[in-house]
Amino acid sequence: MIQLKDITLSFGSREIFKNLSWHIKDGKRIGLFGPNGVGKTTLLNMLAGLYTPDSGALTVPPSYVIGYLPQEVEEFDTGRTVLEEALSVFKEVLDLESESESIAEQLNEIEDHSSGEYKKNLARLDAIHNELRTRDSHTIKFQSEKLLLGLGFEVGDLDRPLSTFSGGWRMRVALAKLLLQNPNILLLDEPTNHLDIESIDWLEEYLKRFQGSVILVSHDQYFLNRMVTTIAELSTGQITEYAGNYSSYVEERQSRLEIQKSAYDNQQRMIKETERFIERFRYKNTKAKQAQSRIKMLEKLERIPVPESDDASIKFNFPEPKQSGKIVLELSQFSKSYKNKDGTELKVFEDVRPLEISRGDKIALIGKNGAGKSTLARMLLGTEPFDGKRKLGHNVELTYFAQHQAESLDPSNKIIEELKSAGHTQNDTEIRTLLGAFLFKADDVFKPVSVLSGGEKSRIALAKTLLSPKNFMILDEPTNHLDIQSRNVLIDSLRNYKGTFVVVSHDRHFLDRVANKIWYAEDKGLVTYPGTYSDFHYHQTKREEELSDSLNNNKNETVQTLDKPRPSKDKRKEAERRNRLYKEVVEHGIENMDNWEELSVKQLKTALSNLEKKIHSCEDKRIELEQFLADPSSFNEKGRVEDLSLNYREIAEDLQKSYERWDLVTAHIENIGDQ
Repeated sequence: MIQLKDITLSFGSREIFKNLSWHIKDGKRIGLFGPNGVGKTTLLNMLAGLYTPDSGALTVPPSYVIGYLPQEVEEFDTGRTVLEEALSVFKEVLDLESESESIAEQLNEIEDHSSGEYKKNLARLDAIHNELRTRDSHTIKFQSEKLLLGLGFEVGDLDRPLSTFSGGWRMRVALAKLLLQNPNILLLDEPTNHLDIESIDWLEEYLKRFQGSVILVSHDQYFLNRMVTTIAELSTGQITEYAGNYSSYVEERQSRLEIQKSAYDNQQRMIKETERFIERFRYKNTKAKQAQSRIKMLEKLERIPVPESDDASIKFNFPEPKQSGKIVLELSQFSKSYKNKDGTELKVFEDVRPLEISRGDKIALIGKNGAGKSTLARMLLGTEPFDGKRKLGHNVELTYFAQHQAESLDPSNKIIEELKSAGHTQNDTEIRTLLGAFLFKADDVFKPVSVLSGGEKSRIALAKTLLSPKNFMILDEPTNHLDIQSRNVLIDSLRNYKGTFVVVSHDRHFLDRVANKIWYAEDKGLVTYPGTYSDFHYHQTKREEELSDSLNNNKNETVQTLDKPRPSKDKRKEAERRNRLYKEVVEHGIENMDNWEELSVKQLKTALSNLEKKIHSCEDKRIELEQFLADPSSFNEKGRVEDLSLNYREIAEDLQKSYERWDLVTAHIENIGDQ
C-alpha cells in the first residue's frame, strides 16, 4: 500500500496540492480523473519518485517496484532492434548469459582441470546458472515477443531497427518494457494515445489479468468504463474516491453536485435573510442585541463552497451547411501502393470494390495502425494519388482536419483572432464558448498562437474546422488532445450536424456515439458495415468466436483420426503417418525433430510436457556435475574429470537447444490458440 499524508506541493506561487492525503490499496484499478491542469500528471510524477513534495509524507514499501509510462518517453538507443530494446529491461539476465558463455569458452581453453583458475570459473558458472534458473531466463524472449505482438507489432517488425518506427510505435515499445518488469503498481498517463483499437482491446485484457495495482489517467471513456474499479477525482488539490467505473462516477458526482447545490442555495437564502434582518434592526434598541448575535453567527458560519459548474451546459452547434446532392462522393474500384526505399512495392489497398458516400452518412474509418486509414482519408480529400477514379457530388463543399493542420495557423495572431480569420458568422460570445469547450478560458483567448504547445495548436485548428459551414467533413483523429468534456461537446455537435462526415479515430466511445456506418480497413481491403461501432464490434467478436470454434472442431477431428482411422484411404495413410511421427517425437524428443509443427495441439502439449521433464532432469545433472567438478578431491581421478567435463559441456549444449525448442513450441501453441 502506498500512503500520502498531508502532501503539499507548489511550483513558484502556484499551489498544486495542499494537505493531500490518499491511501492506494493493493490490487485496485484506479482512474485518476480531473480537469486539464489540475495536477494529474504531477501526482503521477510524484508517485514515481520524480517530484518530491514540499511537505508531508509519501510512504512506499521498500520492496515495491513502480512502473511509470509518461505521455512522452525519452529517446531510445535507436541502434537496437524492436526486440532488443524490449529485452533491454532484462539487462542483468542478458549480462549473466553473456558472462556464462564467456566462462564456458574459458573453461574449454583450460587444459588443467585441477587448477585454481578452472575451479574458480566453474564455481562462478554454477552460481550464474542457479541465478538464471531462479529468474526463468529461458522465458524472457518468448514473453517479450508475446507482448510486442499483442501491442500490434508484426513478427517481421521485431528484428527491424527501432529508428525506422514513428514516435507512436516507440511508445508501444516503452509500454512493453514497462509491462515486462511486472511491477507492483503501474502508473499510466494516457496509455491509449498511440494505440489502435485492436491494441487497446489487448491492453484491456492484459491489465484485467494484472495482479498489481493500476493508476491511469485517460480521456478514453470506453477504456475507463471497462478498466477501472475506482475513480479518484483530483480537484482543488484534494482526492475524492468514487466506487465503480467512469459512468458510475458521472452519476454519483452529479448526485453529489445536486445535493451540494441545494445545500449551497439554502445557505445563501439563509445568509441573505439574516443580512436583511441585521440591516433592518441593528440600530434599533429593541432588536440590536439580536442583530449582533446574528452578526457573530455569520462570522462563525462555515460557508459551503460554490458548486462546480455543470460541464454538460457547454454547447456548440455547427453553422447550417448548404445541402449537398444525394451522392456526396464516389470512388471507383481502386488500389494504392507506395515505393519503399529499397525500390520494392508496398501495397496499402488492392482492388477494393467501389465506395459511395451518401448525404447524411456519418462514417467511422477504423483499422490497425498502418492499414491505410489516413491514406484513404487523403484519397477522399483528393490530395493522395491512387489507381482509380474519384468523383465529388453536386454542391459538395469539403473541409478537412488532421493533426498537421496546426502548421497552417498564423503564429502572430491571438487565439480569438485566429478563429475570426476563418470567415465565420459567429459573434465573439459564440467563439469564446467554443474556445471554452476546447479548454481555452477567460484571458487564454488573448494568448498569441506562437506560445501554444503542439496539442493546444491542434485544438485551435479543430475549432477553426468546426466554424467552417461545409457540408462534407473529413476528420483525422479529432479527439487527440481533447479532454472528456471537450470530446462530449464534439460528440453533441457531430450528432446534431446536418452534413456528412468521415472520421478516423481510435476512441470507441466517440465512434459509438457519432457514427452510423463503419469502414474497417484490413488486409489491403475495406469492410463496410451499416450500423454503430457497438453493432460492428458485436458482430466481429461473434465472427471470431465462430471461426475459433470451427478451428477447434477441426483440431478435434484431427486428433480423432489418430485413434479412429477414417474410411478414406488417403486420410487413413495421413493418420498413420502422423502416428508414426508422434512415436518418433516420443522416442527421440521434440527438440530433435524438424517437422514437429505437423503435430496436433494435444500431441504438442504432451511433447512439451516431456521436454520440460527432460530440462529439469538435465538441470539436476548439470548441478550435480558442477558440484563434483568444484570439489578439489575430484581431481585425484584425472581421467574421470576429463570425461565428466566433456559430459558437462554436452549437457549445457543440450539444455540450450531444449530451451530454444521450448520457446518455439510454446509460441506455436499460443499462436494456434489465438487463431
